[in-house]
Amino acid sequence: MIYLNDHIDKLDISEALRQVSPQRAAYALRYRRELDQRLSLAVFLLLQQALREEYGLKEVPEFAFGPNGKPYLKEHPEIHFNLSHCSRAAMCVVADHPVGCDIETVPDELDMELCRYCFNEEEVASILASDSPTIAFTALWTQKEALLKLTGTGLHDISQLSTIHSPLSTFHSPDRSYVYTVCGE
Repeated sequence: MIYLNDHIDKLDISEALRQVSPQRAAYALRYRRELDQRLSLAVFLLLQQALREEYGLKEVPEFAFGPNGKPYLKEHPEIHFNLSHCSRAAMCVVADHPVGCDIETVPDELDMELCRYCFNEEEVASILASDSPTIAFTALWTQKEALLKLTGTGLHDISQLSTIHSPLSTFHSPDRSYVYTVCGE
């Protein structure tokens, strides 16, 4: 199940700090920018909401970390989740199977140097042929990152990563100018 919050500016940091685990509060407060603190707290609050609504869990979740640093729920490793945020929104995905997600703000302009660094020639050509290259770029980026987060391997040579046979769902929010992808069965 997908949970989104695209009203980050309305999040009360003081109240959110009281609702999250000490582990997440410390993590959020290490950010200097208020927006980053809000985003860190927002994804955790979404996770708490998802765990309540989907699994009836009311306790504040504690994380443990796998060999590549991918977090899992210490008390409920059978529940899979993934978190992501961009400057406009935060998201959480929970499932009974491994999942990955990514959300990104659509840039105002296409950065061709970054595009050529991140994508192979065929992908770059597809982006440039699109009616909206910035949206196409962002969609492909979120697809690749969601796949990497699903596996827990993190970013590596992203230009060589193929998403062709991956179970992906990608969505664009025109009113908020962000794209998000969920990867999993």
